[in-house]
Amino acid sequence: MALTILRNDDTFTLEGKINLETASNFKTQFYLLLNSLKGLTIDISKVTEIDTKGVAAFKILYNNSKLWNKPFYIVGNGCKDLYEALM
Repeated sequence: MALTILRNDDTFTLEGKINLETASNFKTQFYLLLNSLKGLTIDISKVTEIDTKGVAAFKILYNNSKLWNKPFYIVGNGCKDLYEALM
């Protein structure tokens, strides 16, 4: 299943899987968004899988948000597990 990204104001809802097949495009798309917006909120409540490549992509985005001093939020079911993986 492909990864679908839906935007509602400043929140981006992800649907599908963030894995080896989709992580690179996910990382590139959100790197550009993080660079151009004041901050990002990503809703992962409709994500069915995040593998190690997906977690690595989130780590890169998280580290860039800290470097660029931009707010970066992950919300939805599973965000606590992802947060712990980022730390």
